[in-house]
Amino acid sequence: MTRLQEFVDGPVADGRLAGAVALIATTDGDREVAVAGRQAFGGAPMTRDSVFRIASITKPITAAATMALVDRGVLELDAEVRRWLPELADPPVLRRPDGPLDDTEPIERPITVRDLLGFGGGHGFIADFGAPVMAALFGELLQGPPAPAQVPPPAEWLRRLARIPLVHQPGRGWTYNTGADILGVLLSRATEQPLDRVFAELLFEPLGMTDTDFTTPRGGAARMTSLYRGSTLVDGPDGQWSHPPAFPSGAGGLVSTAADWCAFGLMLLNGGRYRGRSVLTEESVRLMTSPQHVAEPGNMFLQDQAWGFGGSVDIVTPEPWNVVGRYGWIGGTGTAGYIYPGAGTVAVWLGQRELQGPDDSDLIGDFLGDVADRVAARHGSQPTRPRSSE
Repeated sequence: MTRLQEFVDGPVADGRLAGAVALIATTDGDREVAVAGRQAFGGAPMTRDSVFRIASITKPITAAATMALVDRGVLELDAEVRRWLPELADPPVLRRPDGPLDDTEPIERPITVRDLLGFGGGHGFIADFGAPVMAALFGELLQGPPAPAQVPPPAEWLRRLARIPLVHQPGRGWTYNTGADILGVLLSRATEQPLDRVFAELLFEPLGMTDTDFTTPRGGAARMTSLYRGSTLVDGPDGQWSHPPAFPSGAGGLVSTAADWCAFGLMLLNGGRYRGRSVLTEESVRLMTSPQHVAEPGNMFLQDQAWGFGGSVDIVTPEPWNVVGRYGWIGGTGTAGYIYPGAGTVAVWLGQRELQGPDDSDLIGDFLGDVADRVAARHGSQPTRPRSSE
């Protein structure tokens, strides 16, 4: 049994997961896949092409689609988003991030495409979940665990967003999540196409990502996994992802497979090319995977790392799974997707249990710690130790 197989077998054997798929691949052509358990407790066996709700590892894909439109001249990084989103032309700004929603000041400059990509636009999560702005984001916009059947269509969603003040002036801070959903609406309006078609034409078709969409892929119903909160079923194969959503979420709405996200990662590692085809320019990949915002100390989302476009970038190594230069993110449904540019490596973990605390995140942390060891070995340096063996 391989070490990778042990990582997926363990949480299945002790009942923490119904099943999981893990994948590690390199630009040299090496690939290892480990599969364990079932698509649901008591359900069909898990397979390497089982379909998962990938949550926030949607964000790098949304950023890549945005950069593809920048490459094509449809968008410019410093273009003002009010051109396509007039609802956000003149939003008020909170005087204090945790202050009352009516204690605001005027916006000093317009929000740009670059602001949304780097989560510097002013809309999004702060660390104080009891703040009035957080209640508005969760209550008005349903910003939280993905719930595609409940979120209103883009026009209504933007109307609600326009009533919520910015947490900070554009470019003067970093707030999590909402910027990716705003980007999704912008991409649709800029191209005059539904977001699923934008993603398909720019990324999924050239990368062969046939199982990635905002709804269960055609012919994929039998491969759709169930989602759990602990051992409680949250969404089954015939649930919220079984039909197209009114609001395709660029922040966390996609379903995918390990192989599909791997193809996306390999494209980034190859400077925007995949199987001889150019998907992004090297400059767009460089911008995506380079630090655009360095977290303030103790930031609960970035944990002292930086943010690129659509994902975090490791700049320090406080934990065994951190590797300087690593780019990617973790999804709240128990998923992770990262690339390691210095080692030409992609790592994908797909689980089906919502992350509720440290015990859940350790499932992914142990796997990513092992990837960090492999990356160190490829560099001939001293490997780190996964958290579970400390």
